[in-house]
Amino acid sequence: MDFKTPDEMIKRIGGYLHRVVPVVDATGKVLDYTLKPLMIEFKPRDVMQVIVGASLLSIPVSFTEEVWVLGSELPLANVIGLSALSLVFIGLFVYYNFYRFDFKGHTLEFIKRVAGTYFISLLVVALLLSIINKCPWGTDYMTAIKRILIVAFPASMSAAVSDSIK
Repeated sequence: MDFKTPDEMIKRIGGYLHRVVPVVDATGKVLDYTLKPLMIEFKPRDVMQVIVGASLLSIPVSFTEEVWVLGSELPLANVIGLSALSLVFIGLFVYYNFYRFDFKGHTLEFIKRVAGTYFISLLVVALLLSIINKCPWGTDYMTAIKRILIVAFPASMSAAVSDSIK
C-alpha cells in the first residue's frame, strides 16, 4: 500500500471506518500496517451504548429526593441553562474523542452523535422517572420536564463516555 493522500488511509472494514496506519522502521521502510477504528459514524451499536451509559447515572440520580425537589423549585431558566451546558459538554467530549482529527467532512455525523446522545438520554430519563411515578405528566407537566432535564445532565455525560468505549 502506498499512501499519497490522507483519504487513502481511511478504509471501511467490516462495515466500520478504520484508519490504516503504516508502521515504519528508522529508515522509513514500511514494516506493517495497523488499524485504528474511526468512530465518526453513529451506528446502532453506538445507540445501544448510549442507552446503557445514560442508564448508568440516571438510575441512581433519579431515585434521589433532591432531584425531585429541584425539579419543582428550580426556575425554568436555570434548567434550560443546565441543558445547554450539557449539550456543550457532550459536544466538547465528542469532538475531542471522535472528531478532533477528522471533523472536516463529518460535521453532520458530529451533530447526529451529539444530538442523538442527548435525545436518547432524555428518553431514558423520561422512561425511568415515569416508571417510578416522579413525572407528573397529567398534573404538572412542567415539573416533569424540569426533572427530566435535570437528571439528563449526568445521564448524558455517562452516555457520551460509554459511547467512547470500544
